[in-house]
Amino acid sequence: MDIRKIICGTVLGAATVAATAASAQEVNVYSLRQPFLVEPLFESFTKETGVKVNVIFAEKGLVERIKQEGVNSPADVLMTVDISRIQEAVDAGVTEAVDSDVLETNIPAHLRDENDQWFALTQRGRALYASKDRVAEGEITTYEDLADPKWKGRVCTRPGSHDYNVALISSMIAHHGAEEAKTWLEGLKANLARKPQGNDRGQVKAIKEGECDVAIANTYYYGKMLDDPEQRAWAESVNIVFPNQDGRGMSMNISGMTLIKGAPNKENAVKLMEFLSGDEAQKIYAEVNYEYPVKPGVEWSDYVKSWGTFKADELPLAEIARLRADAVRMVDQVGYDE
Repeated sequence: MDIRKIICGTVLGAATVAATAASAQEVNVYSLRQPFLVEPLFESFTKETGVKVNVIFAEKGLVERIKQEGVNSPADVLMTVDISRIQEAVDAGVTEAVDSDVLETNIPAHLRDENDQWFALTQRGRALYASKDRVAEGEITTYEDLADPKWKGRVCTRPGSHDYNVALISSMIAHHGAEEAKTWLEGLKANLARKPQGNDRGQVKAIKEGECDVAIANTYYYGKMLDDPEQRAWAESVNIVFPNQDGRGMSMNISGMTLIKGAPNKENAVKLMEFLSGDEAQKIYAEVNYEYPVKPGVEWSDYVKSWGTFKADELPLAEIARLRADAVRMVDQVGYDE
């Protein structure tokens, strides 16, 4: 089965993929990550091991698909983004633990599930973006600063209910407790320049257009905007700020992977997961989307390195996942998206 025929956004039927599952030299991946991000990794894995990677790509709904397929699912590995989406798969009961010394060695404890149900592949930070023209360097340095009344009418964010912001709010609950985190979120809402809307890049565009002065967005979008001729001016209008560098560090999120329960090609699936945690794959995967490797010692790309180094918050992502429901309720309680 040719990987390019599967990976280019076409979702094939389960029966079609299942027909290939019997081969000992194949592994089936369900991926919410875009094809251009994962294809180089799988090509390298196949070249090294001889194991062919079959991919089903979709923007959403893969966990539900696996549940519907049940014991007949051809899925071996699920690749997705954001700790909440990874935890969704675990909570749905479609994953199983992986006993691997390689994964435990390559991936720090705070970036994998304590019960080995999921493992991080790359990291991205939840950064602040500040107008070069209207915000002095050092004027905003922490997430907590976003609730300072001095920023009233000057902050833009995407909806608080989006997974990226839910994870940030979860980290605020973990560090400050629910009461203080709620006060912070109310303060942030009071400082919004407009109703929460759009995606992360849309917030930086709003800074460029003068709608606000400060925004929250993931670090890798900075690279994406700089490399897009139509969006470069947005990125050039801001400074990227790594928050809380004198304290706990910048809040981090991940892309990650899980082994699917009853995987028909389990041995090859674990082999692929271990490969993805290794030096070569970590470098490729992080570079292609301007992200940060999870394996210590793997060098950042020169492009990402040019943005500066930072201290990362090492709060276990399992804790963020545990507090997700509390964060979602808090968004509703303060009427953040209204």
